[in-house]
Amino acid sequence: MSADARDIRVGAGVHVREQGTGSPVLFLHGNPDTCTLWNGIVSHMSGRYRCLAADLPGFGQSEMPGDFDCSLDGWSAWVQALTLALGLTEPINLVVHDFGGLFGIAWAVRHPERVRRLAILNTMFFPDYRWHPLARIFRTPLLGELIQASSTRWGVVREMRRGSPGLPEAYARHVYDAMTPLMKRTVLRLYRAADPEQFAAWQPGLEALIARVPTIVLWGDRDPYIDKRYAERFKASKVQHFPDHGHWLPAENPDAVATHLLAFFS
Repeated sequence: MSADARDIRVGAGVHVREQGTGSPVLFLHGNPDTCTLWNGIVSHMSGRYRCLAADLPGFGQSEMPGDFDCSLDGWSAWVQALTLALGLTEPINLVVHDFGGLFGIAWAVRHPERVRRLAILNTMFFPDYRWHPLARIFRTPLLGELIQASSTRWGVVREMRRGSPGLPEAYARHVYDAMTPLMKRTVLRLYRAADPEQFAAWQPGLEALIARVPTIVLWGDRDPYIDKRYAERFKASKVQHFPDHGHWLPAENPDAVATHLLAFFS
């Protein structure tokens, strides 16, 4: 972590890593990551932006109440509360990946006036999406709990590098070391709440959002979880494919991602 970065807690036990000054950029990671997914990107961008990388509820150092609302409306409300707790009154730049996309896009659909620009990386928000095999295991009661209880560092590193062949092994090991019992339970709750059919009702709002807010899609094409054809489905003003990278594009090639974000946000 850079010397000028600081860890703060806001709202109901939410951990945020803050670095830099200027127009705010909010980064939302996915599963099984934490805010550290964005470290390499933030190090490039913090000279021009106030970078805020949050741990999703139940991940990293963020708490997750037992009665947390695991629905798109609940995830939108969590992001709304986070932005208010951070004092973000002006429109912000939003960067989302994986499950962070479900949280962030749901919020942006509900509050488009609060989004300056949007960057989408390897996530889904469509009713015709079908969960990949590992997700289907997580969504299955008892079987998901068994897989989580028996996970090993070797298994997590192997799966993550299958998802992103160029992912540094050190990063995948760090991800495993950050997995807490709460995080493992949270992963199961999120997957079991995320029925793709529910996105049908959100498609008009998504289309209106993309029409209103300048949006860029950055996509690692070697993603075995979300096919590259979904990149175009967002109908963003700019789509950039990375044919040699996979699902964890932000950790595989932070320099290239930061370069695209800096150009797009400015």
